Amino acid sequence: GQYNVYHQCYHCLRVSKELEMCLGNNEIKSRAVVKYSAAPPPTTYALLQEKTDLKLPPANWLRESPQLGPAGSTVLGSSSKSKPFSSFGMAYDFIDSIGDDVDVVSDSENIKKLLKIPYSKSHVSMAVHRVGRTLLLDELDIQELFMRSSQTGDWTWLKEFYQRLIDQKWQRKKKSKEHWYQKAILSKFLYYSINGDGAAEPVPDSDNTDEGCGAEEFGPSWPATFTSTASDSEESASLQEGVPMDSKYALGQVASKEQNLTTLFNEGENSQGLRNDFVRNILWTFEDIHMLVGSNMPIFGGGRYPAVSLRLRDNNKPINILTGIDYWLDNLMCNVPELVMCFHVNGIVQKYEMIKTEDIPDLENSTFSTRVVKDIAQNILSFLKSNCTKEGHTYWLFKASGSDIVKLYDLTTLCEEAAEEKCQNPFTLPVAVLLYKVASNMMLKKSQNRKHYGTIRTLLLNCVKLLDQDRHPQIIASAHYMLAELFQLDEPPEEGAGGESLRAGGSEDSYSDEDDEEDPEDLPEDSDENGSFSTTLDSQDDSKAVAIIKSVGELSVPEKYKSTHQIRPIYAFPVSQDKEERCRHVLSYVLKGLKAVDGSIKKESDLPAADPNTPIPLKYEDGSKAVEKGIALLLDRAGPFQEDRKHPTRSGMIPGSWQHRMKLQLFFKASKAYYVLSDAATNLLKYGRALRYIKLALQCHDAYCSVSSTLHSRVLLFHSQCLSLCGDIQLMLAQNASNRAAYLEEYSYQTREDQEVLHSLHRESSCQAFNMASDLATDPEYQLFVSSKCYEAAYELLTSGVVKEHGPEQLAQVLKRLGNIRNEIGVFYMNQAAAMQTEKEVKKSVSIAEQEIWKKSFSCFEKGMKDFEAIEDSTNTSLLLCNTGRLMRICAQAHCATSADLSRGEFSPEESLYYNKAIDYYLRAMRSLATRGNHPAVWDSVNWELSTTYFTLATLLQDYAPLSRKAQEQIEREVTEAMLKSLKYCDLQTESARQPLYQYRAATIHHRLASMYHSCFRNQVGDEHLRKQHRSLAELHYSKAVLLFLSLKDAPCELLRTLLERVAFAEFTMAGQSSSGAKLKTLTGALDILTDTRHAFLLIHKELLEDYTELTRHLDSGADGTTSSGLNTIEVMKLIGVFEPSFSFLLLQLVKLMTAMKRKPSNKDEELLKTYKNVYSKILRAEKTAPLLSRIELFLDLLQQLTPKTGSGDLGASS
Repeated sequence: GQYNVYHQCYHCLRVSKELEMCLGNNEIKSRAVVKYSAAPPPTTYALLQEKTDLKLPPANWLRESPQLGPAGSTVLGSSSKSKPFSSFGMAYDFIDSIGDDVDVVSDSENIKKLLKIPYSKSHVSMAVHRVGRTLLLDELDIQELFMRSSQTGDWTWLKEFYQRLIDQKWQRKKKSKEHWYQKAILSKFLYYSINGDGAAEPVPDSDNTDEGCGAEEFGPSWPATFTSTASDSEESASLQEGVPMDSKYALGQVASKEQNLTTLFNEGENSQGLRNDFVRNILWTFEDIHMLVGSNMPIFGGGRYPAVSLRLRDNNKPINILTGIDYWLDNLMCNVPELVMCFHVNGIVQKYEMIKTEDIPDLENSTFSTRVVKDIAQNILSFLKSNCTKEGHTYWLFKASGSDIVKLYDLTTLCEEAAEEKCQNPFTLPVAVLLYKVASNMMLKKSQNRKHYGTIRTLLLNCVKLLDQDRHPQIIASAHYMLAELFQLDEPPEEGAGGESLRAGGSEDSYSDEDDEEDPEDLPEDSDENGSFSTTLDSQDDSKAVAIIKSVGELSVPEKYKSTHQIRPIYAFPVSQDKEERCRHVLSYVLKGLKAVDGSIKKESDLPAADPNTPIPLKYEDGSKAVEKGIALLLDRAGPFQEDRKHPTRSGMIPGSWQHRMKLQLFFKASKAYYVLSDAATNLLKYGRALRYIKLALQCHDAYCSVSSTLHSRVLLFHSQCLSLCGDIQLMLAQNASNRAAYLEEYSYQTREDQEVLHSLHRESSCQAFNMASDLATDPEYQLFVSSKCYEAAYELLTSGVVKEHGPEQLAQVLKRLGNIRNEIGVFYMNQAAAMQTEKEVKKSVSIAEQEIWKKSFSCFEKGMKDFEAIEDSTNTSLLLCNTGRLMRICAQAHCATSADLSRGEFSPEESLYYNKAIDYYLRAMRSLATRGNHPAVWDSVNWELSTTYFTLATLLQDYAPLSRKAQEQIEREVTEAMLKSLKYCDLQTESARQPLYQYRAATIHHRLASMYHSCFRNQVGDEHLRKQHRSLAELHYSKAVLLFLSLKDAPCELLRTLLERVAFAEFTMAGQSSSGAKLKTLTGALDILTDTRHAFLLIHKELLEDYTELTRHLDSGADGTTSSGLNTIEVMKLIGVFEPSFSFLLLQLVKLMTAMKRKPSNKDEELLKTYKNVYSKILRAEKTAPLLSRIELFLDLLQQLTPKTGSGDLGASS
């Protein structure tokens, strides 16, 4: 059973088996997970008979064997060519692990070679590359590369450097006959050991795949970027405009589109070793080091364990420490628990021996400490990570044969120093592609992991640095597009999402330790003292090395070099809270991307001539027809489906090419950035700048439309947002006409970057489709008109078929804006109409011009109401109804006829009609709101307007009664009705700024009604019942008016007039009375009313004292008699002129009546009579020419004398 379990585990690509080694006190942690295996399940090895001659070839020798994989052929040297790119093949296949999780990616042979450095004299030569936190190690077989360089010229610079600094007389060592003999018998041994029948067993189809990846992803194929595997076809599909681009990147078709790429990757050989052709890829964790290793070691079944490794040993040669470490590491990496050794003498099999993996370090003659091997591994990794800091640079780790010194060179820097042009580093492209792939892989997960933004940015910037724009425009354009994508335009960055902004000292492209203090012992300085270690290395070489390990012995010292986990890249992502700065970053990357695309398109002339088929909208001076035409053109552009493009675009791009797809994305991104800039400027009230940016956003969209065959709903939705914002800006410009000069200055300014973007847009389009919408006009009416057209266009877009389902919220927003702009235009025309009225000298009849303006205003209000009703916005609907009511009142005022002497005629039927229409609109506005609670401010406003309209209607009817066409009684009825309705809407309870106004109006209404009934009472003859009714109504309204005027502290004249009218009413009543008792009662009542005038005189006296100095100055200078307090002294003088005779008349009549009384007067009556006589005589003697203030003081004094005597003193006491 145990075998089966292992077998399944091992080959279902889900292997996760941990092997812990315990050796005495030393415990080494090792864990290996097979990520991919091309070999069939291990078959049991064939146990060879003793005396089998391995010099004779077996029957199946050199046939292709899945069991042996490449090992079968490699041992013969048939493909012994070095593979300088083998780690890249693995990295491409396991892109998820690169940059973050894995420390090292390499061939297992290279790992073994590194860990054996302190034990071995042989030379070491490896290329090291950094990608994020990961180091890629590859064998750099100097001799073979130099053989090749003579044919390709690739590595000449390295050859010269090597000869100049390291070894002047290098020679290729011939492999000995013995070497080939050993290889041949090992190969034959392995073929003999294969169980013949099982040799061709196919790889089992496995349903359990690792982390949800299909098996094909790991197939021995070109890196996924350059072939089209399953995941890739998705990637290429995403590049059609129909699929949201935000999460997909455009390198799906590099190989097919760029011939030079493919040739570069297959130089000279069939392949430069960029394929991942290891039998196994293993994720090996050795202590705290995570490695992705490739291994070709043949694994067999049999023995005590489900898997064993098979080795052939010459019995005459004892096993040494290097071989022991080899065997041990191979088994650890492949998770093989046992080693089977077959001993031979001169090719004749002798015996087999089995050794457990954990026992290998204790074999006789080859004892080694696993703890030391662990220290070596940690030291080497730390040494490399501390010194290979620059991404995109090729480092060379070199130890000469027999030397103790290990040196690390930065070949990229050396190459840059080389004078020759032909200095080309063959690693450049594989490294750039890997950086790109790792970045785009992280980008696909960016939504989950904002903390990777800094990493992605660094990877991409380094990728772009490595590439030549002329040779690899696609990767460069795509990388810049991704860089632009990193900056979130839609929402503000979350706190801490991107970490700190660029930290001082951390450049964009390099990584370093977290703590900068370096112990001098940790990393040896370059110095000339090391000359003593070697004879072949001169001191000039040391200065070229990035870092040196002075003696390999140091590698065995625990933690001699810094421990790995402290080393983290400084990846800072410049997070800016400032939207404008983020947009500027985006635009700079978009521009670089566009330049890369433009540079790759074969162009005849720099800028194409204007396209004759694109009509250029006329400027607005040609009136609204041109504007309508412009909008129609704009909507044609936005048509969701145009015919598919077959022909190249203006710049010569072929539809469907990578350039075409990339340009679409870049144009769209630029459009978004300009939209955000415009929005930000709008919020800062910089409307000129906002208009300039929205113009650029619309120009980007125009170019997008020119290039794109169909417009995706996402694009149309965004476009409607742009139009909507453009409408907002034009509206704000119209409302702030006073700042026009500043706005023009902002609008005209343009950055160099914006000009370059525009230049790129012009390659594809004349960009004039939206000029009308985004030009800065000088006329507010035109700006309002353009604004409404922008909203209408946005509305049409949102209601077109493609977009309908996608933007319900946006549609509501646009409808609200449409309603608002229509209200604005309506108000604009309404104000014009009001202005025309004030300008007219004599109003005879209504002009046609006025009527036209009313119609325009009215139709705007009506449309606006429909818009608000569509989104059930009752508040705004009622506001528009309220505005329409105001328009009706303006119409009514226009119909008031004035004669040449400026006196107006009777109240006309037209006036009545329009006032009643206004009342209807106000009532509808109230109904729309339903209750005050829904929107108190609007409700109060409508309420006030309604009360005012009724009041105006009533006062006009009363003051300019249409007696020529209506009976007096009818007019009185209508006045009463209108007044009472106005009173109904006078809100006396709610405390607000309008409360005193309402109180004053209510008092005025009562006063006017009282006056009307007073007048009716005087003029009424005959119907006694009606007279009585009129008399009591007059009394009622007078008393209410007096109470309200008394509560107002600022209407003394009105209070005085009302009281005097009331006294006159009493006097008129008395005139009709015959009995002296009734007359006396009426007179006493009238005198009581008159004493109430004291309140009015006190108020007038107070104001006169405050204003006295000013007042005398006014009268002396002959100016009109209104003082700053608002007291109309002329009015006061008039009222005193009425008050004095009335006062003296009442007193005289009272004295007469009381004297003529038949019954004997009581003491009280005598007192009263005395007082009346006294006051009367004072009134008669009063100086009529005395100053106002002293006259009023006299009245106050006299009234005061009367007050306690009457004993009534009640306000408004009357009979």
